[in-house]
Formats: sequence, structure tokens, C-alpha cells
Amino acid sequence: MAVQEARGDTGAEGAHDGGCTCGDCPHGAREGHRRAVAAFLRRRDEFAAGHGLPAAVAHSAPATRQWVSEQLTQRAEAVAEQGRAEGAVRLARLWLRTVCAVWGAVTVLLLAEALTAIGAGWTGARTAALSAALVAAGALTAACFLHRARGGALAPVLGEDNRISTSRTVAACWVLFVGYAVLLLAARLAAASDHAERDALISGLDLARGAGMVTVLAVVCGIAVLVRRVVGLRILAQRLQKVPADRPRAADLLTDDSGRGAFTDIQYVAISAVALLFAAVRLARRPDRLPDLPWGLGVVVLISALTYLAGKYAEGGRPVILSVVRAREPGDLDGPVRTGDDIEIRGTGFVPPGAQTADRLSRMVVRIGAVDVHVPLVPVTGGFRNPTDTTLTVPVPADVEPGAVDVQVVTAAGVATNRYPLHVTE
Repeated sequence: MAVQEARGDTGAEGAHDGGCTCGDCPHGAREGHRRAVAAFLRRRDEFAAGHGLPAAVAHSAPATRQWVSEQLTQRAEAVAEQGRAEGAVRLARLWLRTVCAVWGAVTVLLLAEALTAIGAGWTGARTAALSAALVAAGALTAACFLHRARGGALAPVLGEDNRISTSRTVAACWVLFVGYAVLLLAARLAAASDHAERDALISGLDLARGAGMVTVLAVVCGIAVLVRRVVGLRILAQRLQKVPADRPRAADLLTDDSGRGAFTDIQYVAISAVALLFAAVRLARRPDRLPDLPWGLGVVVLISALTYLAGKYAEGGRPVILSVVRAREPGDLDGPVRTGDDIEIRGTGFVPPGAQTADRLSRMVVRIGAVDVHVPLVPVTGGFRNPTDTTLTVPVPADVEPGAVDVQVVTAAGVATNRYPLHVTE
């Protein structure tokens, strides 16, 4: 009996390894990733303190550094694989949450209409508003199901880097709002029995009344398309470094790729949200026409959109090597660069935004002449001393021919820096 229980436990554990996605299961993707990250951080700090080193390499500083870097690289790749698995699980389960959010919004609309109908009575406009919401929610639910592997309703606003795009999200919100307003007018038009009422509803779609909102819609949609083109061209020209994210986050709307708050994104989202709220209030007050967005507010949205676009033009930049010097430990003599010496590369932009994780840092390469040298990971408590965004330290391998060579850094995003001349002596 005990043997059977042991076999049953082993089989259950084996079934959970890598495949279980239960939210409360200790072998689930999220729990597995959390444990892998904790184990990696613990091991990194042990190496930083000088613990856990084999005796065969403990006597040699270069050998110790190389062994520690290889160990951390292997563990970092395993953690990254766990992170990608967790991201895929989260994304696959996200479509149900988007469906709940859509129908939750319909429920809120129903409650708001029921509360405001107390005393004023239920009107045909309220019925049309609820009918339009049901049609829109049904269409979004179908879209969520069709794109359930890509996050449901979030699929159209996910960028190629697996982050939520600010420009696409703002444009999608305006498209949904305008579509809902047209559905509302269509529902009222279908229920109208009087010719004068039908003529009034049709005239509510005149461009003269909705010119402000139509202009804003055109601007935000154009910005979404233009930003995608600008980012793509800058990546191809190696003037912008992009690394994919493990999974999309709501904070992507307000931050840059490194997770820091971005002014251009925040102001674009905030002003667009205020303008949408104003338009929604106008639609609630006058449900017989498109919301007449004032030109003053429309110009504010236009300025915000142009600021966001200018920020996309200005962000990032190509990594640059400013100088290459011989790295000298305290007590060493000064001298020329020889094979076997460490060189310190100073510059800027070596670590792309969002590439601060160990698996991304381990992909950095320094090209010395015709030899590619992987940048070693040098741990310290709480992080890494090498590489950093401004300095890299690598050894000059024996395969480098003495004489004049060019030094070039290839970042984790695949972008190569300028070539910097270096003279290696025998």
C-alpha cells in the first residue's frame, strides 16, 4: 500500500512538472517561475559572496569569473524559459477576464440607467443605449473567443514586442466609443416611428455636429499607424533597441520598455481619457446626435498626440563606444593591452531598455577583430557589476592577432555599436 501511494505521488508530481496551470498548485507555471527566480537570486548572491565555488577554479580569478558566468547564464536561461511559460499561460487565460470586463461594463451601464430612471421614467433612449451596449458586448465577446490565445480583446492592442501599445489602446478606445455612439443612433432610428424624429436622428450624424470628434478619431488612428511605422523604421536603422517582454502588463500604457514612467505616454493617456469622459457625458445628455466635442478640447488632444509622436521619434538611440582602456587591478603595473588582459569598454546604451535580466545580459557580445567574446556576468549582492549600460569588461582572448584591431559591442537587441580602434601588443 505504501509503495502504491509512493508511486501515485511520484506520478502526480511528474504530471505536474511543467504542464500544470492551476492557480493554487505549487507546480503551476506562476509558482514554478517564482521559485526559479528565488533560486537564481539566492545562487547569484552566493557567488557574489564567494561561496559555492569549486576548488578547481578557486585559485584563478579569470577561471572563477568564467565558471560563475557560465553557471549564471545557464540558470538565467532556465528562469527565462519559466517566465515565457508563465507569460503564455497568463495570456491564454486573459481572454476570460476581458470578457468579464466587457459584460461588467454592460452591467454598470444597466445599473446607471436604472438609477437615473427613478423619477424620470424609462425612455426609448435608455433602451437604445442598452441595446447598443449588448450588441457591442456580443461582438467583443466573439472577438475575445476568436483571439483567446492572444489575450482576447487585448489582441489588437498588443505590440510586436509583446507589450500593450499606448497608441493602439487610445485609438481602440476612441473607435469603440464612436462605434457605440453610431449603434445607439441606429437603435433609436430603428425604433423611431415619427418622420420628424427619424430626420432629427439622421441629421445628428451630420459632419458639422460631430466634426470635433471625427477629427480626434482620425488623429488618434493616424498616430497609431504612424507610430508603428516610425518604430519599425528606427529598429531597422539600428537607432532604436527593442527587446520583447515576457508578457503584457497594464503598466505598459504608462511606462517605457524599462518599466519607468514615461511622460509622453502618461499625458497622452490622461488627456485622451478626459476627452473620452467628456464625450461620454455629452452623449448621455444628447443621445440623438454624435457628441459635439468642442474644438478647444480637440486641439488639446491633437497637441497631446503630437507630443506622444515626438517622444517616439526622440526615444532610444544607437549604442556608442566612447573609449577602450586596459583594465587594471589595484597593484598592477601600467602597460599596453596584451592578449589575456582585461579591457574596459566605456560608452552608452549597452543595455537596452527592458534587457536588465540576466538572460538578456548574457547575450551581449564584444567583437575584437574577428573574435567574438561573450561578456561575462560578474555578480554582486543585488545585481551585476558587469555588464552595465555604460561599461563592459571582457578579456582579450589569445586568438586575437597582435596589432591594430577594431572593437565593437553587439547588444542583447542585436544592435552593433561603432567600431573603436585598439592596438594589441605581443
